[in-house]
Amino acid sequence: MKNLRKYFVAVLVAFFLACWVPLLGVAQDSATILVGTELSKVVPPGFYFQGQTAPTQMRNVAAARFGRNHYVIAGLVDTSGYAADVRAKYEGFLITDTPISINGSDLGTGAYGFGFTDDGKLSILDLAGNQIVSVSTTKDGQIKRPRPLMMVKSAGAVRLYSGKDYAVIAVK
Repeated sequence: MKNLRKYFVAVLVAFFLACWVPLLGVAQDSATILVGTELSKVVPPGFYFQGQTAPTQMRNVAAARFGRNHYVIAGLVDTSGYAADVRAKYEGFLITDTPISINGSDLGTGAYGFGFTDDGKLSILDLAGNQIVSVSTTKDGQIKRPRPLMMVKSAGAVRLYSGKDYAVIAVK
């Protein structure tokens, strides 16, 4: 009787692992692009950068949820009150509640400023305006009507677009 009980428990545990472990892995890696109410819940109305606060351009925001509860949020801000040198390198914010990689470069949990440059780069800046990461972007010639800022799902990751230029964001 004891051997039968041990066998039954072992089979039950094996069945549980076979059913649930793959689902957990898929849930962790999959990305969902947020829209509508779900998007507006996670996007802040404004963002602090280099001693100033700028309002979020709500029409130019994007967010992705990875798994059940990891978010990456990006948005353009109104930089009209900023000095010309700040506006030249900073156009929006990037918030992540989990470590990510951007085109293979690591970025920790936090809130950052970002800017896409005319020479095909994405610069990530800390809140004091210091550059943390700079990566080359890719131009997507397939997009017919690019938006100023958007995210598109891409094989367990997302592409963060500025017009036709994009960088790939993946959860680490």
